Amino acid sequence: MILVLNAGSPQAQAIADIVDNEMDARIIAILEATKEDFEGIKGIIISNGYLSVSSMDTSDYLEKIKLAVECNVPILGISLGHQLLGLHFEAQASMMKHDSGWQVVEAFEESILFDRLPSEVEMMKNHYETISVPSGFNLVAASDACVNEAMQHESKPYFGVQFQPEISGNHGAILIENFVFFCLRYAPNGAH
Repeated sequence: MILVLNAGSPQAQAIADIVDNEMDARIIAILEATKEDFEGIKGIIISNGYLSVSSMDTSDYLEKIKLAVECNVPILGISLGHQLLGLHFEAQASMMKHDSGWQVVEAFEESILFDRLPSEVEMMKNHYETISVPSGFNLVAASDACVNEAMQHESKPYFGVQFQPEISGNHGAILIENFVFFCLRYAPNGAH
């Protein structure tokens, strides 16, 4: 099962629907998640939401991200989820020009997220904040509007995307499916 932590996104069900093509998905509001909710899962997706990570208190959210990281399963952060995952690893958040609508994202580093996708792909965006690439992570993709469009941890199964694949049509669905396929074959000892 993939646990979808809903950080306030109206598209959480769209994420679960894509996951459900390959594996069961369960949606839970991120702030309601308990340690027991993380038991027996194969992966975690943290959704988008409306929290301002550069101007609001994120401590309650970061407590839940800590629980997710302690599970030792693959994690995919989407938009706000990407920012919260980065903040857990001490990324810096900052305001930027509002970026919404379709944006060309260029993947220039190898990543399982972009398997079966062209190196340049259009994805839907809607955000006005960005994060730096935290220590231990590699930058995977960027766009003209935002440097950190996608990142992945150097040695752990943690991934983040600033765009919203769940509303980005077929290419976005493929990205989420790639993560699910990775979860299906991931072994906690690091053998894939």
